[in-house]
Amino acid sequence: MMKKLLFNIKFTVTLLFCLLLVSCASPLHFTNSPLLTYDKDTEYSVEENSEGFALTVSYARYQFIPESGALAIACKSAFTSIAWEVAETKNRKIKHVNEQRIKISMGRNGLTGITSCRAYGLAEWIK
Repeated sequence: MMKKLLFNIKFTVTLLFCLLLVSCASPLHFTNSPLLTYDKDTEYSVEENSEGFALTVSYARYQFIPESGALAIACKSAFTSIAWEVAETKNRKIKHVNEQRIKISMGRNGLTGITSCRAYGLAEWIK
């Protein structure tokens, strides 16, 4: 009887541990640059080059019911908004940002309900 109880406890603890590992997923990191705060849900990083700049945006928010499609759209929208704002602060203009060229990576933490997205792309200066 005692052996069966110990087995059930070990099995339950192992199962819970595995569920915790599976339920936590985070998006890929596209850059090692420090992220700056944009708003309560958004952080970003800019790496300038001669042609323009590379932009990484990290967007995350709580979702009771996971809607990763809606979050991906919001993430790409944040990316384009920040790209235009960065260009504006540099007194430069950028070419149209093609949303198909924005690389995104999605993740969800099942314990906290936070769905997150990282977006990466290039913004090119208009010459």
